[in-house]
Amino acid sequence: MPGPLLVVDAPFLLYRSFFALPDSIRGAEGRPVNALLGATNLLLRIVAETAPRAVVICFGAEQAPYRVELYAGYHAQRPPMPEDLAWQFATAPELFAALDWRVADTPELEADDLLGAYAELEAANGGETLLLTGDRDMYQCVDEHTRVLYLKQGSSGFDTVDDAEVKRRYGIAPAAVPDFIALRGDPSDGLPGAPGIGEKTAATLLQRHGTLDALLEAVADGDAGERPRIAAAVRDNVDALLAYREIARLRPVEVTRPADAETNIAGGARAASALGMGALAGRLEAATSLADL
Repeated sequence: MPGPLLVVDAPFLLYRSFFALPDSIRGAEGRPVNALLGATNLLLRIVAETAPRAVVICFGAEQAPYRVELYAGYHAQRPPMPEDLAWQFATAPELFAALDWRVADTPELEADDLLGAYAELEAANGGETLLLTGDRDMYQCVDEHTRVLYLKQGSSGFDTVDDAEVKRRYGIAPAAVPDFIALRGDPSDGLPGAPGIGEKTAATLLQRHGTLDALLEAVADGDAGERPRIAAAVRDNVDALLAYREIARLRPVEVTRPADAETNIAGGARAASALGMGALAGRLEAATSLADL
């Protein structure tokens, strides 16, 4: 029986690796390769542990234009990409492709949208998907066919998040995650949420009303049964909350289902050597299987 499809949030992984490892790790022409090395090492380990039928590495726009149109503050506080990381971003697809990992990109949407599209397609074909990310927005994709491998901050480990784990962490079903984000906000994306409504209150509101739409209707009718402050925070911010939810939701992207593909250790060794990543190239050259890494 084939393993799951492993779909990877490349921007998150490269950023994480860039700031986790020192820029003194350099390759050809003295360029830093810390992001490339960290991302590749982590992926090789996860591929060895999860035995996926194929790997898809997803890139995308830093911020989809339609999301900025919905809310000008979306991603507004994020600093520009460091120059040394920008070069590694541009180089990463070639390295990943050499390992026979499919590289996917979407210029108008974001990597998250691609992750969701691949998971949906895989489920439609009876397969299972592991989404490798550090973005809790992706919990909305979790169902009987899809789980999230959530990378722990400051650690090389990960949690496997299924339907029960989403409910345990947040008290809501995965499908309610965009509604939850709209109410609670998302500091990493610059979404403020409803004033004065935090994580626990957002979950309680959705447990009580089911959906954001039902909550908005109840508040509009004056029959929400909520404290006046909470009701006012929702009632006075209807348009903003609907915009935040639309931002949190994933947009459909047309993708094709990847064929089964084993990781090409020899191809990865050649690509790593060309980039001046001698230690990684040597490990790959000496390995007869992923278990040797």
